Formats: sequence, C-alpha cells, structure tokens
Amino acid sequence: MQLEDVDLGNRRITVGGHVRPLDDLTRRAVLDWLDYRRNRWPNTANPHLLITQKTAVELGPAGKLWTTRATRNLTAPLERLRVDRQHEEALTHGADPLHLALVFGIDEKTAIRYADSVRKLLQSEPETGPAWPQ
Repeated sequence: MQLEDVDLGNRRITVGGHVRPLDDLTRRAVLDWLDYRRNRWPNTANPHLLITQKTAVELGPAGKLWTTRATRNLTAPLERLRVDRQHEEALTHGADPLHLALVFGIDEKTAIRYADSVRKLLQSEPETGPAWPQ
C-alpha cells in the first residue's frame, strides 16, 4: 500500500485496487502512524505507507515478516478483526449484501452469507438474565 492510497480528505482508502470508505478507527490509526512515520523518518523518500528502519532508506515496502511480527501479540488476530468489522458494517447498514460486497470488495456469495448471519442474529431472542454466573 502506498501513501497515495490513503485519501484522508475524502475519507477513502484503496486496498487491493478497491476504494473503500475510511472509518473513524482506521482514520485515527493511519493519522497516528503517519505522525510517527514523519517523526521517526523525516527524510524518507519511501512511498509505501508501512515502512521499517531498514526500508526507510530504500524504496520498498515493509516485509511480510515485519507485519506478522508487528501483529503477533494482538488480543484478537487480524482475521477476527476483519470478520468483526464486516459484521459491524452489516449490522449498521441493515444486512445489505450489495453494500458489503461494495465496501469490502468481497464475492457476492460471501456477502450474502455475512448478511444472512447478521439477519439471524437480529431475529434471535435476546437472552434473559445475566450472561455470567453470579
């Protein structure tokens, strides 16, 4: 991902060739990272969004090993965060599979599965009583 893939003014980000809205959480994370990047490597010419001490003096991206290490100790793995984000979007926009396909660039069958899952969740009876033993 290149710096030009982030359009903060229009709140858009391009991931894998798909332009997507930039939600508040991601926008804040990108702003924080750009601030850190600018302070840590003020003279870098590297056009990539994610850089390391090594790649700051080159023109290549941070390697897969670096990104794996950087996310290793997260409480929730990236895959879980992705799924949660898609479910949240479905809840917010009425479980519309077309919306999910457009926002996340996913296959329509996958979008339908997510929408169906959220519809079932919305139709289920809320549990009564505390969620944990007292």
